[in-house]
Amino acid sequence: MGAGPGDPELLTLKARRIIAEADLVLYAGSLVPPQVVACARPEARVIDSAPLTLEQTHALLRETALTGGMAARVHTGDPSLYGTVREQMRLLHAEGIACSVVPGVTAAFAAAAAAGVSFTAPEVTQSLVITRLEGRTPVPEAERLRELARHGSAMAVYLSAAAPERLQEELAAAGVAPHTPVLAAHRVGWPDEALAWTTAG
Repeated sequence: MGAGPGDPELLTLKARRIIAEADLVLYAGSLVPPQVVACARPEARVIDSAPLTLEQTHALLRETALTGGMAARVHTGDPSLYGTVREQMRLLHAEGIACSVVPGVTAAFAAAAAAGVSFTAPEVTQSLVITRLEGRTPVPEAERLRELARHGSAMAVYLSAAAPERLQEELAAAGVAPHTPVLAAHRVGWPDEALAWTTAG
């Protein structure tokens, strides 16, 4: 389920209810603050999955399900973006274990809200591209940032803060004007959230 970007108050009502009812709560402590899962029952197993492999995480989910319990696998933001929900669901489905996905607030929307901006504006752009720089996970050639930036629509670029020079190069290669505003957002929704305005140049 989606935990949102870090602020416990950005959990959906459904996500909060499921965490509060679960027998097992698995969350990635490097991405999800403990306050997000603090609503778990005192007797629930609450485990930081950051040091666990996919197989270890699956074993915990499987054990809970096969003993009649309910598990909540808590992902940062929305599980449909840059997560392992597909792989986890494939393993569960292969064993006949029912599961479902609860959406969450993604960091891009939380960052826009925190900065008081909109991704769309009449006669400027009516589209939003969500993408990332290529890293350990390859990006298809047609979806390279420079190709998507050529559209001129608003963009949310995830997982790229550690490579600002590459991001700048990709935007320049797409013809993005150097004065184009860029919002850099770090740990959105966490107590140490940082927002900084800069430009594509």
